[in-house]
Amino acid sequence: MRILLQFPEGLKQYAMDYAKALEEKGNEVFISASPTFGACDLALDEAKNIKADKLIHFGHAEFHNVDFNVEYVEFTIDANLSILKNSLEQLKKFKTIGIVTTVQHVHQLDDIKRFYEENGKTVVIGKPYGFAKKNGQILGCDIGSAASIDNIVDCHVYFGGGMFHPLGALLSTKKPFLVVEPFVNKIEFIDSYRETYTKRSKGKVLSSLNAKNFGVLLSTKNGQHNGNLAKILKKKIERNGLNAEILVANTFDFTSLENMREFDAFVNTACPRISIDDTDRISKPLLSANELMEVLRMKNEISEIRAKSA
Repeated sequence: MRILLQFPEGLKQYAMDYAKALEEKGNEVFISASPTFGACDLALDEAKNIKADKLIHFGHAEFHNVDFNVEYVEFTIDANLSILKNSLEQLKKFKTIGIVTTVQHVHQLDDIKRFYEENGKTVVIGKPYGFAKKNGQILGCDIGSAASIDNIVDCHVYFGGGMFHPLGALLSTKKPFLVVEPFVNKIEFIDSYRETYTKRSKGKVLSSLNAKNFGVLLSTKNGQHNGNLAKILKKKIERNGLNAEILVANTFDFTSLENMREFDAFVNTACPRISIDDTDRISKPLLSANELMEVLRMKNEISEIRAKSA
């Protein structure tokens, strides 16, 4: 069998070992050297180009169905749960808590839940919206496990490493949000980021009010392609007397976007985190679909006020 292996950056160090093990079983093995941002970014073009019989994608759970033979190999990590004891002080005034994590620690959720319940907490584990497949699991683009229970919990607790995943959940919830990072022995509330990103969003909207030419970003990645949304947004922009073009790429290079100087602002329809995490990488406003709608609403409001005062 001809197999293409695909690893995220943190697991690429194991690529040769897996390749050799599969070759010893008589398989012909290739390794994707491209970066991957998750199961939304399968190396399907590469697999088809080399006529692979199977793509083995490591480190992520299934994202959605694709028309190709894909095997998902999840990586589980048994993090030390002793740090949970240190979180009880921060959580002492909260009775009902929701817990979320990444696919690497979903298998530990029952133990985490049991610990908090034994210490007098009522624990709720929410369900994802659809891209994530396991209860309590969050992705950068699926924060349903947190948002779905925001109205019934007093506080959210994220268990795992890094800020990428909890930041997305934080911005879609309103309750206090505690991050418990077992690998660096860090426990902190990250609620202050809500105000930071709210201000940043408002700033992007305000700086787009004079924009006349919009570039709508359309990704060709298997799990990020939103062609219908891109077309709808283009039409909405044009109906407001403005110009819009759809810009297509697999991975957007911000230097290349900067070279498209005729565009005054860009609108993201790819991974929703691009318009959150990458705004500092480009000098022009990089709007989400919702931020674009706010820009158009404010533009119309300004036009009506000017018309009345004329």
